[in-house]
Amino acid sequence: MANENPTFCDGFARRDFLRIGAAGVLGTQLSLAGLLSGSARAASAAKDKSLIYIFLKGGLSTIDTFDLKPDAPVEVRGDFKGIPTNIPGVHVCEHLPRVARVMDKFSQIRSFTHRSSDHGPADHYMLTGFFPSAGFNGGLKPNNQHPAFGSVLAQKLGPRGSVPPYVCLPGMHPSGSSAYLGAAAVPFVIENDPSAPNFTVPDLAPPMLIESNRLAARRELLAQVDRYQKAAETAANAGARNVSVFSQRAFDLMTSPDAKRAFDLASEPDKLRDDYGRNTLGQSCLFARRLVESGVRCVTIDHANWDTHDGNFNTLKGALLPKLDAAMSTLFRDLSERGMLDNTLVLVSGEFGRTPKINKNAGRDHWGPCFTVLMGGGGVQGGRVIGASDKWAAQPAHTPYGPEDMAATLYHLLGLDPQDEMHTAEGRPMMIANSGRVMKELL
Repeated sequence: MANENPTFCDGFARRDFLRIGAAGVLGTQLSLAGLLSGSARAASAAKDKSLIYIFLKGGLSTIDTFDLKPDAPVEVRGDFKGIPTNIPGVHVCEHLPRVARVMDKFSQIRSFTHRSSDHGPADHYMLTGFFPSAGFNGGLKPNNQHPAFGSVLAQKLGPRGSVPPYVCLPGMHPSGSSAYLGAAAVPFVIENDPSAPNFTVPDLAPPMLIESNRLAARRELLAQVDRYQKAAETAANAGARNVSVFSQRAFDLMTSPDAKRAFDLASEPDKLRDDYGRNTLGQSCLFARRLVESGVRCVTIDHANWDTHDGNFNTLKGALLPKLDAAMSTLFRDLSERGMLDNTLVLVSGEFGRTPKINKNAGRDHWGPCFTVLMGGGGVQGGRVIGASDKWAAQPAHTPYGPEDMAATLYHLLGLDPQDEMHTAEGRPMMIANSGRVMKELL
């Protein structure tokens, strides 16, 4: 099956890591070693939670899905009708019947707002909590001026076990990387489409022709080289000093049964795979559940084609909403049935919403001033509607929240202090949540 998502990463997560002489000993680039370097320190007080961010790239039309306006003029309300959910008085689009049955497991922020209706800046804002400054180039891959949520979690909390702390699939959004946090917080990027018949994760296997006994011998040879190297190191050579740790983690990922199980999507029952949907979004959500179950701290799913300037209603009804309905509802049900929902925060959003007024092409254009964001699990109380939009979903009617507040809330739920700091390459301190407020109505 063709990948539904254009690739934005261009291989960055595997090509641009630290290259060192030990690569020749290993017989492969130290992509995994660079990735798994992580942060040596874990926050002892951090909650044992994970984040799954389903990013609907292009901009989900929330006026047609979660914040319908049935009393608005026809050029605003559109084609879709609302249906009741399992929360009295709360309705969703008729094309989300399965989501309607799990409304008690997540909440909606209907008064979400920010300043951009352009893809690049809005993407960066929603994936990092920081609005980009002058000089931002959305065409770069990556384009981060500030680190993505997963990179902050990787840097602050480090890895759990033999799996990477931060994973992006399929591919990495251009604003999904680590910025000034560097290689320690770069995501492990799964480029391949998890719905493909022969899906594999290439970096999990040792290089071709290296048998297990040779791999073990190379590990021992690397250890010997490392012992000689340590004798000559100085305090200024901290990066080289840590090579043995990073390389050990790379070996662990290639050889750990737990890691291999986490990435073995084919072991899931056919019925469950069908429930999620045999498509990129569905299998990405199932894969995300497996990854957080194994200890991954953050999985960002980058799903495309939500930019419905033309034929908004036909595209949503025929192509997009059936996939979202199956994937999202099954993810919440699956997490709940496995006892994982309390420890897994699920965030669903686009970079913005769509215009209240339908355009001449039966589409809706970009709209940052007001849209809906969904959050569930991880300590969020389900079934709530936070804030409200005005009669046309053009502006928040009350209780406006933005990306900084979303960042503060998710960091708070995941065990970090939103006022904690990270440092730029120049050493300048930055609050991880950029002065955002925790959305206490969700807790």
